Amino acid sequence: VHAQFLLLLYLFEHEENIWDVVIERHYIPKLCAREVQIGDFVRYHYNGTFTDGKRFDSSHDRGTPFIGQVGLGRLITGMDRGIQGMCVNEHRRVTVPPHLAYGSLGAGNVIPPDTTLIFDLVLLDIWNAEDKVETHTLSKPEGCVRTVQASDFVRYHYNGSLLDGTPFDSSRNRKQTYDTYVGQGYLIQGMEEGLLGMCVGERRTVIIPPFLAYGEKGYGTTIPPQASLMFDVLLVDLHNPKDDIIMDNQVVPESCARKSVVGDFMRYHYNGTFLDGTPFDSSYQRNSTYNTYIGLGYVIPGMDKALQGLCIGEKRRITVPPHMAYGENGSGDVIPGSAVLVFDIHVIDFHNPKDTVEIRVTQKPEECNLTSAANDLIRYRYNCSLLDGTLIYSSDHQEKPPETVLGTFRVIEGLDEGLRDMCVGERRVVIVPPHLGHGENGARDVPGSAVLLFELELTHIQKGVPEGYLFVWLEDSPEPIYQAMDLNKDKEVPLEEFSEFIKMQVANGKGRLLPGRDPDVVIKDMFDNQDRNKDGRVTEDELKLKVDEDNEKLRHEEL
Repeated sequence: VHAQFLLLLYLFEHEENIWDVVIERHYIPKLCAREVQIGDFVRYHYNGTFTDGKRFDSSHDRGTPFIGQVGLGRLITGMDRGIQGMCVNEHRRVTVPPHLAYGSLGAGNVIPPDTTLIFDLVLLDIWNAEDKVETHTLSKPEGCVRTVQASDFVRYHYNGSLLDGTPFDSSRNRKQTYDTYVGQGYLIQGMEEGLLGMCVGERRTVIIPPFLAYGEKGYGTTIPPQASLMFDVLLVDLHNPKDDIIMDNQVVPESCARKSVVGDFMRYHYNGTFLDGTPFDSSYQRNSTYNTYIGLGYVIPGMDKALQGLCIGEKRRITVPPHMAYGENGSGDVIPGSAVLVFDIHVIDFHNPKDTVEIRVTQKPEECNLTSAANDLIRYRYNCSLLDGTLIYSSDHQEKPPETVLGTFRVIEGLDEGLRDMCVGERRVVIVPPHLGHGENGARDVPGSAVLLFELELTHIQKGVPEGYLFVWLEDSPEPIYQAMDLNKDKEVPLEEFSEFIKMQVANGKGRLLPGRDPDVVIKDMFDNQDRNKDGRVTEDELKLKVDEDNEKLRHEEL
């Protein structure tokens, strides 16, 4: 018995010499990741012929590859031997002698007894019951902080092919990512496993054995039964339904006097990209900030939340999951459904509609006996800039310092307010919200809804007159006034005489003309108001008086 066992062992180890299977390898792929071994399942096409070339069988004719297991007696012995060591896509001719084929019995009316068979094979697929999903990373971005986990939602592109390279599907051809949850049964099991651990931007090959793909039934006409599948996958996007926004501070100003809150109106620049870095929008390219109220639903919920608690000048990266962005439907042709959005924002300014003018005195003379007020003519120096420091205007660029009469709407309301109660030589920083500046529409070089910062220095004050007056007395007026005005005592006061009288009062410090206009024009207006009959002379009867309600003293209407 022992001798017979040794003989059988010898014959088994030298079976190549006694089986007489002739193998001709007509084509061998350059890359052969795996060779057929005993116990493997194979899927292959073949043509079977006799030695005279007559065909007795062909899987090509049937349009269905042959599927079987190698080395366990499920194939004829010669084929079991002849297919071992094959690579996918290899072309091989296997000549099988009768005793390793159907022997002396043959096979029905198809294979005569004692017939040598010739098989021309093309191996299409190999797998084993012990196989697992096989992944190969082709490229991976640096700094991968998050990978796919079960219950995540992913968006990815893929090219799908059979193991022999035959393509069966491609998301790229449809120009649309495949979007799905992972680990919840929406994918074939092998893909569920193959996606785990991937980073956004990572590209990997996923090889899935049939029993973790579509198994014995295949899928439609594109995936045959018992087919291994190979996917070239690029992960585009990744999030979890439980995700909140992620905020990464990039630049935070050293000083931050105020942080944005719900109800504020903010102007900010941004670059918008997807998780894989693909840009979709940029306010910089439009050269215009994005302007919106915060926390009132005017922007996507994630941005509404992220814009709160920011400082002017702050830069921040905001990652917004789709359920806090544009959701499953996306937005037009720009934002695909279920896309995670990344915004790099720079806060230019913000204000609240309830804001008032903010005044900070930076320098004030020790003696300050005269301050600016409504109707005063003032001269001042200024720099006007945006809150991000961008200089818009400067009086240094003008030939002479600007002047204005306060309270006459010659400057924006906020600047008018900021120039009041100033001493000559005083310096201030005045911050003007847009509703007291140039409003939503802006002005030349001033963007809409911009907060303005003025650096002011008052250089001159010429006190004014009350609203509606052209002239006021600084002392009691002469009594009777008409006789004082009638310098030549002819009981008529022409323009020349009227003008000389008024200028005398101003020169002697007894009266003040409306500032900011040509004195001769102002005096002419005063004269015309009193020359009731327009004959070029003012008579005593034409002179009228009115009550100044503030002090109840009789004042000449035009004086």
